[in-house]
Amino acid sequence: MTTNLLTGKVVLITGGTGSFGQAFTRIALQHNPRTIRLLSRGEFLQSEMERDFNCPSLRFLLGDVRDVRRLRRAFEGVEIVIHAAALKQVPALEYNPMEAVQTNVMGSLNVIDAAIDAGVDRVLAISSDKACYPVNLYGATKLTMEKLFIQANSYSGAKGPKFSIVRYGNVVGSRGSVIPLLLSQREKGTVTVTNKTMTRFWITLEQGINFSLSCLEQMKGGEVFIPKLPSITIMDLVEVVAPTAKIDFIGVRPGEKIHETLMAQEESSHCHEFEKHFVVTPLHPFWTEVEFKGGRVPPMDFSYTSENNGWKLRGEEIGKLLRGAGIEF
Repeated sequence: MTTNLLTGKVVLITGGTGSFGQAFTRIALQHNPRTIRLLSRGEFLQSEMERDFNCPSLRFLLGDVRDVRRLRRAFEGVEIVIHAAALKQVPALEYNPMEAVQTNVMGSLNVIDAAIDAGVDRVLAISSDKACYPVNLYGATKLTMEKLFIQANSYSGAKGPKFSIVRYGNVVGSRGSVIPLLLSQREKGTVTVTNKTMTRFWITLEQGINFSLSCLEQMKGGEVFIPKLPSITIMDLVEVVAPTAKIDFIGVRPGEKIHETLMAQEESSHCHEFEKHFVVTPLHPFWTEVEFKGGRVPPMDFSYTSENNGWKLRGEEIGKLLRGAGIEF
């Protein structure tokens, strides 16, 4: 994607050494920002990334979104923030709920406070399909984060930062996801499947980055941007990745959904649909002067789920998606 928004700007990415942060940095550098600050807790990952990128435009900041004093110092002079820091592993967060709240909820509130205090221009948060109708703690913390970010536009005022959200599905090949698990399990001849009817939305990391960049260009504050994505059933995925492996059905894990939702039915009344994405606009007074042009409003009973999605991949289409994400199988 081509954008001039980042040119000459100071950008900060929370969770900057994660999969998203590293990929965003690689693409963002093509748009000539003045500086990219990468805030994370992982000193080893920072040292690896500093060596791999070898770029004078990068600044590596050790810190945690739980520490608002650190954020306030790190945000000085920053113009654009990408908030990607989060704890994400569903079973681990079910077992450690307070840690999820401290990072995903209180950490997001700290990002909001620091951005307002520093006079940042735009803040874009990365959310998840699990924020819709959450049945696990991870989804609940992401839903809370979204609500905080939307309402932050009331606190920041007309001259303060704009806060918006990108919400999308599973990233192909991300750490801890099902595809690396299946690839490792097939070597032993047996793969585990929780439920044979399960479906998921999928997006490649590069697609997620480019979509986020386009949302940075469009955002006016308070929107939730949702890309239109393909769905894949777990059995179709297994057929492509591990066609000769035995399947062990182990049952749904705590906090796991059979199907995912990217847009709830209750959001359709204030949603604008475009060719490749949806924009859910906030029901708040601060947003009344903003109008999205060119989109259409979906039916009132519309919801966007991985089950009812008309765009489903099978067979070679799945293989093409995986290869496009750089996954060898």
